[in-house]
Amino acid sequence: MQILIVSIIIIYFLLIFFISRFAGGTSSNATFFSGNHNSRWQVVAVGMVSATISGISVVSVPGMVGSVGFTYMQMVFGFFFGYAVVVYVLLPLYYKLHLTSIYGYLGLRFGRFSHQTGACFFILFKMVAAASRLYIVILVLQFYLFDSIGVPFVLTALIFVLFIFAYTCRTGIKALVWTDFFQTLCMVAAIVLLIVQVYRHLGMDVSSLFTAIQQGGHSRLFVFDDFYTRQNFFKQFLSGVFVVIVMTGLDQDIMQKNLTCRNLAEARKDMLSYGFCFIPVNFLFLVLGAMLLVFAGQKGIAMPEESDKILPYFAMNYFGGPIAVLFVIALLSAAFSSADSALVSLTTSFSVDILHQSEENISYRRRLFIHFSICMVFILVMLLFRAINSQNALDSIYTIVSYLYGPLLGLFVFGLFTKWQVRDGLVPLVTIVSPILCYVINALAASRFDYHFGYELLMLNGLLTFIGLCLIRRKGVCGVCADKYIY
Repeated sequence: MQILIVSIIIIYFLLIFFISRFAGGTSSNATFFSGNHNSRWQVVAVGMVSATISGISVVSVPGMVGSVGFTYMQMVFGFFFGYAVVVYVLLPLYYKLHLTSIYGYLGLRFGRFSHQTGACFFILFKMVAAASRLYIVILVLQFYLFDSIGVPFVLTALIFVLFIFAYTCRTGIKALVWTDFFQTLCMVAAIVLLIVQVYRHLGMDVSSLFTAIQQGGHSRLFVFDDFYTRQNFFKQFLSGVFVVIVMTGLDQDIMQKNLTCRNLAEARKDMLSYGFCFIPVNFLFLVLGAMLLVFAGQKGIAMPEESDKILPYFAMNYFGGPIAVLFVIALLSAAFSSADSALVSLTTSFSVDILHQSEENISYRRRLFIHFSICMVFILVMLLFRAINSQNALDSIYTIVSYLYGPLLGLFVFGLFTKWQVRDGLVPLVTIVSPILCYVINALAASRFDYHFGYELLMLNGLLTFIGLCLIRRKGVCGVCADKYIY
């Protein structure tokens, strides 16, 4: 079994590498940063499914069913409406301004400090979030595979990240459009086959399975009767809308691929298509998790304490070789498509936003050095995560989003929907104070009113940032900005 899985991983590595070489084209900066703005929207849309889901969703979403049932779908429904906001509000702006990095908008609207502040929040979040996602995947494979063959975690992490560097260093985003297309097909096919295989092991028809899920108390989809719970429909739905706005519309990683489409019309088709696909794909993850709970009840199997370990535990121990192989393929597909785009977008943002290099004036050697350096930092962050674990990694990432992307939400909303200018030098201070106030309010609400904020912290953080920007606004408005950069 171990030899088979290692062989699958090696074959998968080789396939991704050859696809990137075949489809990537030249190693020019235009290819690396923007894909020459010539990507087919259908290919981008399919690839974005695995890129936005990530390996963490593969292990975390099925594990949610035991604690919150199917209520995660409330947030997923909100995702689609969030994509609609991005498509009709943010995407036209980015195409109109011909941006390589979307944080260039903040520089045009407010000034240099705002520009770099937005980029720094993105770089900090993306480094932490992407590293944690890949860390979880590597940790699963390490526990069930690499430890038993004597490969240390440090070496595993190094091999995985250097492999990503190898197939992204030349052609960047151009190669990722096609490798992510392939990886999405692999991931969806693997999840569907996993469900089929688990269904066969259950030995019951669909009606009996549905009844068993209901009797287990894990079928609840909507929560309207308890406003204080984090699973309340309105909290989950609105959080889903705003999470997508910030994690897609204000995220260089995701938007960089969408900006490779030939024009705005195709980019809109791309985003609406994969935004809708998010609903059935996440539902499949939850169905798989519910089926595993039914199987555990049938066999009297004790569930792992950490929800992130439920799917790996069953896939690697109870269903035999085919399911273990399918699980590894699904995991690799989601993990690589998320991590590779994160590393390319971090290279882009650091080059364009922090170093102020453009597609025309940055040398290939310097770009390669930046990309390699970010990969090394990526490995260091993963090593730090060895001492930081969570019951549900996806939940932890959404919490990090609330604190680090709230200021970005406030900045963009202020820029898009007001005509005011601000004292640019004070913007970093506002964006640092806002998350701190958000944390204090969250703690006070929990201790004094027994109210526990969920992902709506993101909206609170954005609101605090918006208020802070109002306090540092300058007299008068910028007529040019009012015409070009706001709605």
